[in-house]
Amino acid sequence: MMKYLRRRRLESLFRAKGGGPLEGVANLFDLALVFIVALLLSLMAMYQVLDFFDPKSEITIMKRTEGEWRIITKKGKEIHVRRVTDRKIGGKEGIRLGTAYRLKDGRVIYIPDEVGDEKT
Repeated sequence: MMKYLRRRRLESLFRAKGGGPLEGVANLFDLALVFIVALLLSLMAMYQVLDFFDPKSEITIMKRTEGEWRIITKKGKEIHVRRVTDRKIGGKEGIRLGTAYRLKDGRVIYIPDEVGDEKT
């Protein structure tokens, strides 16, 4: 009788309780998800991408796409994207009209050029 009870206990330890044969596959899937999340976090830490989520950080990134540069600047929670191109606006047909100056208080002053002073 003791042999029967011991054998039954050992079998119950190694056998899945109330589950099918795919229960082990589900556990492997969960383990794979945990591994993927850990890998993503380690890559983010390695490339210092976590600075994007820091509200005190200042980051500047220059990116070139399709012959055009984009300058992405993050200061605090504000993100600004500036596009820089090497094309001349207006081509060779435009003439200079004047000069604009920005003052310390934020105002902009425009000074037109003289009519006889046309520069090309």
